[in-house]
Amino acid sequence: MTWDHHTGFAFASAVLWILGIIPAWNRVRKYYLWTIITYAAGIVVYAVFIGGLWVSQQRPPLATMGEVRLWYTLFLSFAGLITYMKWKFPWILPLSTVMALVFSALNILRPQIHSHVLMPALQSIWFIPHVTVYMFSYGLLACSFLLAVVGFFRPNDPIMPAIDKLTRAGFAFFTIGMLLGSIWARLAWGDYWTWDPKETWAAVTWLLYLLFFHIRKSQPEARKKMYLVLVLAFLSLQICWYGFQYLPGAQTSLHNYAL
Repeated sequence: MTWDHHTGFAFASAVLWILGIIPAWNRVRKYYLWTIITYAAGIVVYAVFIGGLWVSQQRPPLATMGEVRLWYTLFLSFAGLITYMKWKFPWILPLSTVMALVFSALNILRPQIHSHVLMPALQSIWFIPHVTVYMFSYGLLACSFLLAVVGFFRPNDPIMPAIDKLTRAGFAFFTIGMLLGSIWARLAWGDYWTWDPKETWAAVTWLLYLLFFHIRKSQPEARKKMYLVLVLAFLSLQICWYGFQYLPGAQTSLHNYAL
C-alpha cells in the first residue's frame, strides 16, 4: 500500500459516508441501521488504507502532517458516528463528514510524502500513543465544536448533554496526550516542557477548555458564552496542531519535524 492508493480509498470512504448520511439527514428512521452499517464501512475502508500504509512503510504513518491528517479524518468520522448513535442529531453526521472530507481532500492535493525512515526524535515508544491519543481527542473536540456552532443557530436543541460528554472525553484525552508528550520530551530533550510555540498553544487550548468547565459549573444558563469559549478553544487547537508553523519562532520549534 502506498500514497498512490489513497485517492481510491478516500473516494470509496466518501461514497459510503454520503450514502450513510442521506437517510440520517432526512430523518428516515427505518434506514437507521443502513446509516450505521454504511457509515461504519466507510470508516473501516479508511482504516484499512492506514493499516496498509503502516505495513508497507514499516513504520507508523504519523511522521508528517499529511499522515497525521489520515488519523484525524479517521477519528473525526468515528466520533461523528458515535455522536449520531448516542444522541440522534440528524445534522451531526453531515457536518462531521464535511469536516473529515476537507482533511481527506487536503491529503489528495498535498499528501506530504516523506522518507520511510523516522528521524531519531520520533523513534520512541511514546511516539504512537502521544500522537494517536491527541488525534482522538481532536476528533471528539471537533464534534463538540460543531455542536457549539449549531447551538448559536438552534438554541432550543437539547445539545448541552452531548457537548458536556464530548468535551469532557476530548479534554481527558487531550490531557493524557499532553502528559505522554511531556514524558517523551523529558527523555528526548531533557525537559518536560520548553514553552516553544506548539507547547504554548497546547497550554492555551487546555486552559480554554478548562474555562468552559468553569462557566458550565458557575453559570449553567450562559449557553452562548459556553458556545463561544468552545469555538475559541477549537480555533486555538487548530493553531496548536498546524497553525503555529506560521507564527514567529516556528522554525526554531522543537516540533518543526512535523511540518
